[in-house]
Amino acid sequence: MAGAGIKKGFSYGETDEIGYNVVSGKVTPYDVQATILNQLGFDHEKFIYQFQGRPYRLTDVAGQVINEII
Repeated sequence: MAGAGIKKGFSYGETDEIGYNVVSGKVTPYDVQATILNQLGFDHEKFIYQFQGRPYRLTDVAGQVINEII
């Protein structure tokens, strides 16, 4: 990610020696989506659409903004 208030030249998270398992800073695609929506000015928890009569969020129930990279 670059621009939009994201830290320049910043690496987030660590993996083990072979790059297979996460050691720290694990995020999900929902976390990335929540961070993008946050930087665009949307509250990802209120950004809801209806599908088959049920409300859905783009960030599902698990998305959290990654404040460490902002």
